[in-house]
Amino acid sequence: MEHQIAELLLNIKAVQLNTQHLFTWASGIQSPIYCDNRLILSYPKERKLVAHALAQLVISRYPDVEIIAGTATGGIAHAALVADILDLPMIYVRSSAKKHGRCNQIEGKIWDGARIVVIEDLISTGGSVLEVVKALRAVNTDVLGVAAIFTYELNKAKEAFAQLQVPYVTATNYHSLIQEAKNKHYIDKDDLQQLQQFHQQLNN
Repeated sequence: MEHQIAELLLNIKAVQLNTQHLFTWASGIQSPIYCDNRLILSYPKERKLVAHALAQLVISRYPDVEIIAGTATGGIAHAALVADILDLPMIYVRSSAKKHGRCNQIEGKIWDGARIVVIEDLISTGGSVLEVVKALRAVNTDVLGVAAIFTYELNKAKEAFAQLQVPYVTATNYHSLIQEAKNKHYIDKDDLQQLQQFHQQLNN
């Protein structure tokens, strides 16, 4: 599945690779790779494949799940699709509480001890999705884990998840992606080497 989803992301250009003109991540990191999983939503066939891949991960890794939660904003649509496939309730969690109305951070129905899986579109350092986990734990729910479409496989993220004792699983990952990019001739051997070196530098 990792290579199938990686190929899908490359085909619809949700992931772009460019070793000559670097992309700037939200963190300020200059990177030869940029992943925009929001593009998946514009492709019905690919959208369904990703949703079923995530649903399969959720039900196999977290079989006791009672609620699917989406991270705002990237995870909301994917969470809704997964919740529909699994016939489960769905909620979403903002990065912070609203300043008006009911001032909610968590939108949707929850209850004490509810077993929740959080859906995220991608994991870089893990900071944003772990803030969602903290918000859910603060209202006495049981976060079973996180399921995401893609991870950059950064040590910083692994350490952050481990520190909060949150398991996570992804449909595909950095190494599968760049290997698939090489196999499909999206990049050459020199590009592959640069992408591998970039990843090693981030993890040093």
